[in-house]
Amino acid sequence: MISIYCDGASKGNPGPSSIGVAGLVNEKEEFTLSELIGETTNNVAEWSALKRGLEECIRRKFDSVHAFMDSELVVRQVTGRYKVKHPNLLEYKKEVDKLVSSLHTFQITHVPREKNALADKLANEAFKK
Repeated sequence: MISIYCDGASKGNPGPSSIGVAGLVNEKEEFTLSELIGETTNNVAEWSALKRGLEECIRRKFDSVHAFMDSELVVRQVTGRYKVKHPNLLEYKKEVDKLVSSLHTFQITHVPREKNALADKLANEAFKK
């Protein structure tokens, strides 16, 4: 099982945005992603971070993923507790659902911001590249 810590950042809402993802196996870093994603909203950045993290896990042949995010909204939308109403976000939900369906197991957990510091740092580092 791989754990992925995902975070999206937006300077303005909308504004220049980025993602940060850290993939860890037994608390050892397997991969990191720190990417600019253009002008968008914070919610799109959060969804993008999760999507890219899942894509990278699948590319690396991990089939059991536990995602951690500090966006309670995205976690609740992924699990179905909240409906996704915005059409743009609905597309991300469909893409994430498709990626998840290709995995053997998937969990997603909301964590406080301080427990997601590495992903936050990676998202902010993308602005400095």
